[in-house]
Amino acid sequence: MIRVDRKVTFTLLNDATFLLDNHILQAHETTTPLRQLYFVIQTMLIDPDGAAAARRLFDDMHMRLKTTFKNDAILEDLEGVAGLVNGGRSFEALRTLRNLFEAESRILESSEQSARAA
Repeated sequence: MIRVDRKVTFTLLNDATFLLDNHILQAHETTTPLRQLYFVIQTMLIDPDGAAAARRLFDDMHMRLKTTFKNDAILEDLEGVAGLVNGGRSFEALRTLRNLFEAESRILESSEQSARAA
């Protein structure tokens, strides 16, 4: 882990995996299905020794989410996320999921309001 308190430039001279601080999701922030999927992909990147187990969890969660969501845009992006992960492009998969968080929140809020009204 590298932490800086001002603007710096550094060069990585070997293969290294890193996430920016504002892209790291903490366990207590995994309050929605897409955030949980994000956390699993993040774990695959951060903990290479546990990547195989996290990958199995990703595959299971991804399959379940495809049957849970009805929103076409989210379903399309979920397919894209799987393709990115399968292609070794996990950072891009994380970016795609981050972009879905707001839409997911709106869907969940709408569902909660509908449930209260019923």
